[in-house]
Amino acid sequence: MKKLVLAALLAFSAAPATAQAQRPDADPALWVVRDQDTTIYLFGTFHMLDGKSDWFNDEVKAAFDASQELVLEARLPEKPDDLKLLVAKYAVDPDGRTLSSRLPSKLKRKYERTIRESGLPPKTYDRFEPWFASIIVSQIATKKLGLVGEHGPEATLIKTAVARGMPIGELEGMEAQLVMFDRMPEAQQISFLKQAVESVRSVNQKMAPMLAAWSSGDTEGLVRVMNKTLEDDPALYEMMFASRNRIWAEWVANRLSRPGTVFLAVGAGHLAGRNSVQQLLGERGIASARVAPRP
Repeated sequence: MKKLVLAALLAFSAAPATAQAQRPDADPALWVVRDQDTTIYLFGTFHMLDGKSDWFNDEVKAAFDASQELVLEARLPEKPDDLKLLVAKYAVDPDGRTLSSRLPSKLKRKYERTIRESGLPPKTYDRFEPWFASIIVSQIATKKLGLVGEHGPEATLIKTAVARGMPIGELEGMEAQLVMFDRMPEAQQISFLKQAVESVRSVNQKMAPMLAAWSSGDTEGLVRVMNKTLEDDPALYEMMFASRNRIWAEWVANRLSRPGTVFLAVGAGHLAGRNSVQQLLGERGIASARVAPRP
């Protein structure tokens, strides 16, 4: 989820067929929920990718092609100025406090070193909230690995849907996601930033197995790598995963009352492990089935 906000704040034409064929195949996990007249595909995304693998093919592409509607967690505002206004509204400290004045001295030194090493003055983001600074730090780390939002599944799905005139819906919207971060208690925001700063130098060690698990559809492996830190912080896990998954499971249950085929794409962590959307649907008596990868 933090990566989705990051991908949006950072910001494609399709590659030629020959280039597509040369890229390694990926088989991210896909599920389906059905009743008599409604089909909802549940696709777990990895919000930022390096564009080196081909995931939009086989069963994922077939499911998307069969759908009449795309639904995402949130969609980037069409006008860049609208996003800037949202950031100014929620990410800037309303009391005028500086970030440097709010951080413990040790964290302040590490944070400023990280910003300095990215080629920017340490005061660049001093007017922003700690949660926003954590996203900036994550950007610095993931950009070194070549992971960017423009190669992520959401960008590909949106571009394809727009080209087809397919309706695009949102479960939350970008403003709701920014509000969620902005409502984090001060201590939790600072803890969030501390985690981001401490993970900068080991980002490849964490991101590589996470990306490998996503690419192969290994949901158990993804849970081990992706959700462990959040589950060690119950309040953060509840905010970013459990509470939202409950709302999304209700959305799926309600959507089944209307006919049609929907392609629902959310962060892969929401479709894996305990309190996953599928588990919560099962508790409502709604079955979901894993779509087998095509050979």
